[in-house]
Amino acid sequence: MKAKFSIFQICMIALSVVLNIVGGQIALLLRLPIYLDSIGTIFTGAVYGPVLAMLPSLLSGLILGVTSDIYSLYYAPVGILLGLLSSLVWKKRSSKASWPFLAAFVITIPTSLCSASITAALFGGITSSGSSILVQLLAKTPLGLTMSCFIVQVMTDYLDRLLSIVIVLALLKRLPKSMLHKINPALKEDKDI
Repeated sequence: MKAKFSIFQICMIALSVVLNIVGGQIALLLRLPIYLDSIGTIFTGAVYGPVLAMLPSLLSGLILGVTSDIYSLYYAPVGILLGLLSSLVWKKRSSKASWPFLAAFVITIPTSLCSASITAALFGGITSSGSSILVQLLAKTPLGLTMSCFIVQVMTDYLDRLLSIVIVLALLKRLPKSMLHKINPALKEDKDI
């Protein structure tokens, strides 16, 4: 069976790719210890589900890997996992104030493990991110490189995912119902948005 994407879905995925690229470039330029490159992916996961949610991170990783940040290319599997997990936790969304914190934690642990493994094995803990400084400092302790990468990755990823989830929640609440209906007809009836 062929997957058919509407023009609107393709445009929304393209917008998500741009959000990922712009956010990631802002974080790189400012040398922030967070990445800001998952807002578009989480947005797509929230409105379209797991299959389409894997595309923005994959595409933005490919674009950045070829144009400006070679490290992004290697982290494409992390983005794919992020898209899958973000769409799954979004299906379990609740209106409780604690939901974004729990969702960020559920997304962070598996993606951080994957990301830390890539950082330690391929790059020796040094990437284009501002968090590389923290990794190098911790690597000199008895923790070692891989555990240092994981600890820093969990801290920075959690903050990044939490911020991205809060931004997506705010965006979805601010969009008019007619726009939500165009994005995904099921969203119009969602009382939490």
